[in-house]
Amino acid sequence: MKITKRRRRENKTDYAKRIRLLKSDSPRIVFRKTNKYIISQCVTSENAQDKIEFGAHSKELLNYGWPKELTGSLKSLSAAYLTGLLLGRKIEKNKIKSPIIDFGMIRSLNKTKMYAFVKGILDAGIKIECNEKVLPEEDRISGKHMKKDFSTTFSKIKSEIEKQ
Repeated sequence: MKITKRRRRENKTDYAKRIRLLKSDSPRIVFRKTNKYIISQCVTSENAQDKIEFGAHSKELLNYGWPKELTGSLKSLSAAYLTGLLLGRKIEKNKIKSPIIDFGMIRSLNKTKMYAFVKGILDAGIKIECNEKVLPEEDRISGKHMKKDFSTTFSKIKSEIEKQ
């Protein structure tokens, strides 16, 4: 009788996917979402040991002008896009070429936070293969669909990130 690995039983690691990512020898952009934040990191691997080069956290958006009263929405579609843009700028600054996106065990659905994050990376100038159909619309990313129009604040934060 074969016993599965503990991290697989807990739905934390897909080992077949991980082996394919490690064999590619490309740096990985790891995307994780928690109950409060969006966390992203650029990870390189040597001898199957991961090393985090740098990362971006949606909590950093508070430094760029994200309203304090909206700290509960640091996991929103807009926050995911801006976190991707922030990480994309850091990737561009560190001159990392051809990264691969690693979503882990997150279920891949079209037009969600994970693809808003990818759109942020693409808008930062990083080349990643992605179908345009899965990316969310610009109106939803900027927050025009919300009760309070968030688009002006969104554009201010986006311009602050692009200044760096």
